[in-house]
Amino acid sequence: MTFAVARARDEAHLYLDLHPCKQCGSAETTWGRGVVSVGGELADRYAGTCDDCGAEREFLFGLPERPAPPGGYPTFGGREPSQLLDAGEWLWVADLTASNVPADDRAEAHRVLSVAGAAVEEVIKFIPPGQDEVPDDGFWSERGQRMREVEPGRFQLDRLLVVRDTYRDLVARHA
Repeated sequence: MTFAVARARDEAHLYLDLHPCKQCGSAETTWGRGVVSVGGELADRYAGTCDDCGAEREFLFGLPERPAPPGGYPTFGGREPSQLLDAGEWLWVADLTASNVPADDRAEAHRVLSVAGAAVEEVIKFIPPGQDEVPDDGFWSERGQRMREVEPGRFQLDRLLVVRDTYRDLVARHA
């Protein structure tokens, strides 16, 4: 039994937020976390009770071979692409996050733009060296595949680098 690896706490929490309770659709859960052995394999276990309906929730993630290097907020993972979210989902996260930048709260704007920029960085990690766009195997979720179908050009390296650099500039302005 192999579990998809959560490379960092921030990545695991984002995944949990994107996978709401199957009973009521709420993402509101207070999560407990611990390492467990399942079938002889170590896993990072997140368990909790849905705040809205009381359903028990549990997710098991594989452990990374090496911890993500320390960094600022957010730290989604190391150099390797995500196993939890595909390239399209990361771009969807960037879009959603960037659409909610507050105009009157500089600190929150900095935080939100940092998440959007880091999400675009995650999309770039799916592009193999020497290639100029995310390959077909970088899209496995329904949401990710829809993102690609709507505008496939957004997954080209040159466009992603422009978007990433724009977010970096905006983050610097809100520091």
